[in-house]
Amino acid sequence: MKDMMTSVEGALGAAVVDYSSGMALGTLGGGKDLDLTVAAAGNTDVIRAKVRTMELLGLTGQIEDILITLESQYHLIRLVTGRSGNGLFLYLVLDKSRSNLAMARHQLKRVEEQLEV
Repeated sequence: MKDMMTSVEGALGAAVVDYSSGMALGTLGGGKDLDLTVAAAGNTDVIRAKVRTMELLGLTGQIEDILITLESQYHLIRLVTGRSGNGLFLYLVLDKSRSNLAMARHQLKRVEEQLEV
């Protein structure tokens, strides 16, 4: 999580989340206006809904990431692949005015590849 916060310009908060339970396994950043544990639980529902929709559509590819764009923030959700991270996702909140979305996605992918659980 520290790598997500320090390597991505404009990062406001980061979390590693178990999407089977919705529980944040760790958080960094956030604040009174950004409760990362509440966001982790809510974004678990986002992932579950997308997986159900893909199943209904017969789509067989894997979700790499999900982007939610707000007026002043980007919320990036990246599913962790591989045996050690199955059932986890990385969650990163960015200040829209201070971040580069393409670089943030690239850095989040790098973090995901290096993640050891």
